[in-house]
Amino acid sequence: MNINREEIHVVWLKRDLRLQDNEAIYNALQSNERTLFLYVFENSLLEDQHYNVRHWNFIKESIRDLNEELKNYNTKILCVQTEVVNAFNQLLGTYKINGVFSHQETGLLITYNRDKDFTRYCRNNSINWVENKNNAVLRGLLNREDWFDKWEDYMTQNLIKNELKSEKFISFDEITALEKYFQIVDLETPKEAVFQKGGSKMGWRYANSFFDKRHEKYMFNISKPALARESCSRLSPYIAWGNVSIRQIYQKACEVKDAENSKPLGAFVSRLRWQAHFIQKFEMEHTMENVSLNKGYQKLKKSISDEYQKAWQEGTTGFPLIDASMRCLTETGYLNFRMRAMLISFFTHILWQPWQAASQHLSKLFLDFEPGIHFPQLQMGSGETGINTLRIYNPIKNSLEHDADAVFIKKWCPELAGLPVPFIHEPYIMTPLDELFNNFKLGEKYPSPIVDIKSARKRASDILWELKKDKEVVIENKRILKKHTITERNRMLKNS
Repeated sequence: MNINREEIHVVWLKRDLRLQDNEAIYNALQSNERTLFLYVFENSLLEDQHYNVRHWNFIKESIRDLNEELKNYNTKILCVQTEVVNAFNQLLGTYKINGVFSHQETGLLITYNRDKDFTRYCRNNSINWVENKNNAVLRGLLNREDWFDKWEDYMTQNLIKNELKSEKFISFDEITALEKYFQIVDLETPKEAVFQKGGSKMGWRYANSFFDKRHEKYMFNISKPALARESCSRLSPYIAWGNVSIRQIYQKACEVKDAENSKPLGAFVSRLRWQAHFIQKFEMEHTMENVSLNKGYQKLKKSISDEYQKAWQEGTTGFPLIDASMRCLTETGYLNFRMRAMLISFFTHILWQPWQAASQHLSKLFLDFEPGIHFPQLQMGSGETGINTLRIYNPIKNSLEHDADAVFIKKWCPELAGLPVPFIHEPYIMTPLDELFNNFKLGEKYPSPIVDIKSARKRASDILWELKKDKEVVIENKRILKKHTITERNRMLKNS
């Protein structure tokens, strides 16, 4: 080991892949030591079943985008494939690391345990690890008293402006020399992929086009699977991976909001707030990754059907809007919120499968996979929180209301595109004569429904409404409301 090692700081980038409004970078730059940017492609996460190559490609594109900016300061991000502790052990052979700067990650149990291990590692190696809060999510809260006020206070604070100077960083050539000690990650990604591309530049292209024009029909099209692709902001992957901060987006929305666009942008801003609300809930209830938040629902047992799950995953359930939604999500990584909720509801209610069995399949497909959103939404969609309204989505009703001309279904279920629109929504209502006239045989070109939806919906509704009365569910409701809601709601609870 080199006893004359230079003392440096390390910015450990995770889900904060941006240079501006990044507190970890700001904190690292406040001292005289030079700074090294590090991203670790952790083998444990590369192998984790919640992730997919689409996520790693988005991250690689984001790092390439950052490196383009960092070129101006004669530096780049050291990108290695190993475990975090191994990466720092290797770095300690060349440098003395005084400080590590990163954000607090509200992630999977595997990343939480990794962070506990890294805390011990830093303590044993006299490294000061500074974690900053991320997007106003607070660690260690016991309740939500004044939480929305704290969120708004954070969102209205001045954006962090990082002044980058070449002399403050480990140089490009020094990092290139360092790379020979590591397994280096190739940052190239498929150019033909149809997924949204990563990086702050691309994130701001989406943001600016949304604020300039696309927001105008936000409220009208938010539930429509085809039109939402243009009218929604499409910022979720850039927020999830930290290409932009919510504070940057919040302030931009407030800046451009006026009397004419106050309703759509007001609705958009409220969803930014709820995004943080759900991550905060997951931060305070980490067991949600594996079991129901409301312990009363943990007694709910469902039989596993490999046949049902396979049909749902492949988009061959015989219900066109369900199948179109899953095929679209599989190919593009994006689906609007209502269709996501419908997929979960169909899986857990109509097919009567446990939400845990849908978790990893959906997380792999969502380009914007964010654990703090994913698990609360899974549990809400499956009706297992106890405090939320039970919603058992009817795919036929949603199809007729939100894809009336079957534009979305025709695109993603092309085998139905030649049928008259009423039959596209419900191909199983065709008579033998209809099938003959349309040269279409249900069960050959397109599958018959795998369940009777009417009886399936009734079964789910009866069981879940009855379970809402369960003593343990009621007790848990009070605990959850007390922990996660504001004072006025708590006061109403006490008086009930």
